Amino acid sequence: MTQFLDCRLQPVGGELATAVAVCQGTSIDDYTGLQLGELVSAIAGRHVLIATHGFNVNREAGIDCLSNWDGLLQLGDGAAFVGLLWPGDSIWAHGLDYPGEPKVADDAGPLVAAFVDKYFVGAASISFASHSLGARVVLSAVNAMSLPVRRVMLMAGALDDDCLTNEFEAAAAKVDRISLLSSAKDEVLSLAFPMGNFVSGIIAAGHPWWHAAIGHAGATTPWPQNLQTLYMIPDCWNYQHGNYLKVDLPTVEPPTLPIPTDVPPQGSPYPAGGVDGWSEAFSAAFVSTRFR
Repeated sequence: MTQFLDCRLQPVGGELATAVAVCQGTSIDDYTGLQLGELVSAIAGRHVLIATHGFNVNREAGIDCLSNWDGLLQLGDGAAFVGLLWPGDSIWAHGLDYPGEPKVADDAGPLVAAFVDKYFVGAASISFASHSLGARVVLSAVNAMSLPVRRVMLMAGALDDDCLTNEFEAAAAKVDRISLLSSAKDEVLSLAFPMGNFVSGIIAAGHPWWHAAIGHAGATTPWPQNLQTLYMIPDCWNYQHGNYLKVDLPTVEPPTLPIPTDVPPQGSPYPAGGVDGWSEAFSAAFVSTRFR
């Protein structure tokens, strides 16, 4: 059963909580509170991976996608997985509130940081993984943390392509090793940037204010020294924004890709022959490899 840190006040929409709740479950039907001591015991002496979802994901969908993905990870002996839920969605706007959600993500980071600093001191190490706008939650948390961070893995990061050497330069410098997983075929990120709102088409490439998303075009150079290269998914895979963490389980048992799994060259065939569930199996195998 997946353990969670829950920063939400409501199942859908709502504001950021003032305190982190500790819960567990594999779906909304069995989602329940967990004693803090149980979580502390479960992570003691272990290498912890805290992973979070992105924008426009309610509590139920967050539980589903993270618990499903948890089952595909291969973190190794001595590791522990913890999901992180945050209110990056709206009860009424259904995606139209995107311009206001980065502030929610920024505010969630320090809340998580304070909790992790206080209760994860017994962990062997702490790492983070994120999808989409969850990258902002993770980097904001790292920026505010006192404890060291071993790995950060940003999938489809909905942040500017220079974020690791500009806005979040200080956070990036605190991490031992950073990994990206990006796709040039991600239509959501290609449309959401540079402004992430209705006037996104006004500022074009070449304008000094223009930035692509790091999860779409990759990071600008010069790269931080702790950034691992090889992160652009082959274009022929047509890897979309929703392929990293899928809410619904595939109709057949999803494949488990052997690790180490890294980003292959352009033109490479689909992993596992392209059977149902291959895309989230790939992201899980990639993160498992970079986590170790």
